[in-house]
Amino acid sequence: MNFSQAFDHLRKDEVMSFLIKKLGNQVTLTDRYDKDFAKAISLLIIEQQVSFKAAITIKGRFLNLILNKTSKEIINIDDSEMQSIGISHRKVNYIKNTYSYFIKNKIDFKTLDEKGVIKELTQIKGIGKWTAEMFLIFILFKTDVFSKGDLALLNSIKINYSIKDLSNKKLDSFIKKWTPFNTIASLLLWKSIEEKIFFNKTQK
Repeated sequence: MNFSQAFDHLRKDEVMSFLIKKLGNQVTLTDRYDKDFAKAISLLIIEQQVSFKAAITIKGRFLNLILNKTSKEIINIDDSEMQSIGISHRKVNYIKNTYSYFIKNKIDFKTLDEKGVIKELTQIKGIGKWTAEMFLIFILFKTDVFSKGDLALLNSIKINYSIKDLSNKKLDSFIKKWTPFNTIASLLLWKSIEEKIFFNKTQK
């Protein structure tokens, strides 16, 4: 995916300009994509509230566990077997709820607007707004999504912009400034945290 238009817009912000220069060639939208939406969401569930490195390990084990299995076969995997690869009991239930939902419902998410996608997905027990927003970003490739509930994003803003207390009003001002490319701004902020590369005025 070509981010040149997004980068041109975001460069007006000196922090974003720095992050684009340092990390722009490392960000991607396609690394979490899977045409099997139940699997894609299950992998996002695994990512909830665990470290980046732990998530990679557990997702790899999960993909091995479900290899060549149908959705019904995945639902029938013993809970303890899923837990043995590092998935909590609660998340096992959420994953099975997700597979059950997609067996019963044939919705074309590409025809829904963003609010419609969030409303639909959050009906699944275990899917909150954050997971639905990650689905919008990494599965539907929506380019103007910012997840206010993502702690890594909020911490990245605080560090990069030297803000101790990030108010909702201040956050909204960033979101407005980055529109219509909040997704790409988010990718840069996540990569900044991941690589521990942060803006400061002495290194412009």
